[in-house]
Amino acid sequence: MLFPFLLVRRGRAAFRVAFPDKPIDPASKKDQIRRASFGFQKPAQGYLLMTQILVPVLGESVSEATVARWLKKEGESVRVDEPIVELETDKVTLEVNAPAAGVISQIAVAEGANVKVGAILGEIGASEAANDVAPRKSPESPPSTERHVEKSSESPAIMPAARKAAADSGVDSASVPGTGRDGRVTKEDVVRAIENQGAVEKKPAYDVVGTHPVVPLSAPVPVGSREERVKMTRLRQKIAQRLKEAQNTAAMLTTFNEVDMTAIMDLRESYKQDFEKKHGVKLGFMSFFVKAAVAALKEFPAVNAEIQGDEIVYKNYYDIGVAVSTPQGLIVPVLRDADRKSMADIEKEIMALGTKAREGQLTMDQLTGGTFTITNGGVFGSLMSTPILNPPQVGILGMHKIQKRPMVMSDGTIAARPMMYIAMSYDHRIIDGREAVTFVVRVKDAIEDPQRLLLDV
Repeated sequence: MLFPFLLVRRGRAAFRVAFPDKPIDPASKKDQIRRASFGFQKPAQGYLLMTQILVPVLGESVSEATVARWLKKEGESVRVDEPIVELETDKVTLEVNAPAAGVISQIAVAEGANVKVGAILGEIGASEAANDVAPRKSPESPPSTERHVEKSSESPAIMPAARKAAADSGVDSASVPGTGRDGRVTKEDVVRAIENQGAVEKKPAYDVVGTHPVVPLSAPVPVGSREERVKMTRLRQKIAQRLKEAQNTAAMLTTFNEVDMTAIMDLRESYKQDFEKKHGVKLGFMSFFVKAAVAALKEFPAVNAEIQGDEIVYKNYYDIGVAVSTPQGLIVPVLRDADRKSMADIEKEIMALGTKAREGQLTMDQLTGGTFTITNGGVFGSLMSTPILNPPQVGILGMHKIQKRPMVMSDGTIAARPMMYIAMSYDHRIIDGREAVTFVVRVKDAIEDPQRLLLDV
């Protein structure tokens, strides 16, 4: 006995097979629903095949996402593993790839909607004649392997994407000559007809600035003529939640100092060409600060710890988070085992993580588990700031703009020196003021005298 509906899940896709007991009647409302739901029928085998697009596993502790943008529309063809929809979590934006080749037969979830892991986003039908369904042969009819395509006497078959484009622009699809297979009207045919008539297609629901998509999850709602209302992205909501959580939970305090950058700048100037030639990456300031921070963390383990309930967890590894500004918001990818990496390895990994962050390609593993964070507001011109903790971490070091200032030297002379203010915010619940101030002084000493990093003093 054959069941009329069977659902089989395999990996990323779910294959739905339906066995119709009679041909589809185009005039029947019920059959129109069957036609829209099941899509393409393979007449020779007598079954319908549809591949579902499912929300993939999003990562540890992440069970929900927001549909940020559909990269394909209903009726458009897709290849296997081609990106078709972007999902936004509270940590990253990720792409869902097509589990099978074919045509997008249905988009089940609109942009801006929230979905859970395993939810159905849409369906992919067979790539050929997705809109044309042939009746199943009756038992009395002799078997045939020929393909029969149902055609209208009034007009050629219209592909779904072409029908939608025609409806949006007001073009009569019946008057558009089809250049597709068997005379079908494709979207390109409709676009060509629109251009010939001087019509203008509707503007997409998103803009692209440079290479970074700026995707409003919901269209701005005008309020009067002087303001507009736009829904916060999921990432922005999570950033707001975590920052407020840090303020409400931690006894947060900030201590400041200033660093003479002369020695580091001279070192970079002397070796930057040889360094880049050998390692294929530029020598920046961040690798020096990472090394200096790791050396200070080893001396003051409480800064590398976290609070869990009524216990302090001291960590004997050094996973340094590096704050990166992206079009979607501030995120902190993690540099694993920074104490075991060379200056070149640190520079290469920071560059790779920054590129992935801006392109939205970071994995959940690259965003979780940091023990200490470094942020550089100086790249935007910040002279001084008070960084906010990144929970559950208890310390964050802020770098700032390098600016020449008159300084009194040890011999009493005054000279213009490239100076940088550094700031460390810390959780006063487990880090005392003495430890925090001394930690910053250790970082200052290592930057002003880089040989300390080599000699481990």
